[in-house]
Amino acid sequence: MKKRIPFTLVVVFLVGLIVAPLHAEIRSWEIDKEHTNFYFSVDHIYAKVRGHFTDFKGIFLFDPDNLNDSKISFEINVKSIDTGIRKRDEHLLSADFLEASKYPLMTFTSSSITKTGKNTYNVNGKLTIKDVSSNLTLPLTYAGRKDHPLSPGMEVAGFNGHLTLDRLTYNVGDGKYYQMGAVGKDVDILVTIEALRKK
Repeated sequence: MKKRIPFTLVVVFLVGLIVAPLHAEIRSWEIDKEHTNFYFSVDHIYAKVRGHFTDFKGIFLFDPDNLNDSKISFEINVKSIDTGIRKRDEHLLSADFLEASKYPLMTFTSSSITKTGKNTYNVNGKLTIKDVSSNLTLPLTYAGRKDHPLSPGMEVAGFNGHLTLDRLTYNVGDGKYYQMGAVGKDVDILVTIEALRKK
């Protein structure tokens, strides 16, 4: 006489087959440093001064179907600032602003990632600039993922985000130049990322 397998065991087995792939380990992406940038723009009297940072590294674990295990973090070398004018860069690195000799890194580490729209996400985490750490939400638009047209065997994903920071909140300056009407306190940030991995 054949033994009948309990119905509950069958259900548990089938559910396990369905759920298991959802909790598979997320494959990491490698940041394409040649096509990733952290741009900034700040007012100088009537003009806009723009620049970016050329030396950074990060961890990029992102899966739109598994946001609970997705993680994003960045570490930016402050001394890699580049506004196109060396004298200005040296001033920005001085104690008047970033004080790079004492605070060489800016960091951001995510604590959670939430979906806000069809292709938009909020990356919630902690930003540290100089001696100030604060909670920050970085809004990111997921541009998509596809086979890399120039690198066979690789796939590429893209992300873009924009936010505005009050530099005085992070002690980037004591407000002297802002009160003079020379340098604005609000800094517009553009984060644009291309990430790569093998198919």
